[in-house]
Amino acid sequence: MTQTSGASLHAYFGYRDAVAALRWLEEAFGFETTTEYPDDKGGIMHAEMRRDDASITLFTDEQHYDRPARKGDSVGYGCYVALASEAEVDEVHAAAVKAGAESIWTPDNTEWGNYRCRVADIEGFEWTFGTHRPGRPTTEWSEE
Repeated sequence: MTQTSGASLHAYFGYRDAVAALRWLEEAFGFETTTEYPDDKGGIMHAEMRRDDASITLFTDEQHYDRPARKGDSVGYGCYVALASEAEVDEVHAAAVKAGAESIWTPDNTEWGNYRCRVADIEGFEWTFGTHRPGRPTTEWSEE
């Protein structure tokens, strides 16, 4: 087994229709399903997806977890995916909207130098795609 050092962060989502969500996330966001374990009810017990170094896990939400209502342009949390270029941000926004995502922010520049967009997926989860890589010192990304 290969050991790696350091931490990595991965988001997880409970989708009411996780099977449909897997296919949608592939089409809309360009994720690749790397692991998919079905449950005995036609749902997903555990699945993993990736796009480059970004990865998520998801499962079928049998508990019907509460989902916060959006206030303004956010529910207060979501998933941020750093992409390599403005063109990639534009492409994922267009693909997501074409697949049925709600556009919250169209691709645009921010005051702090990030080019980003935000969409709500087919079950209302917020996804922001941008060129900034969180955690890097400001001096590294503000000069790009």
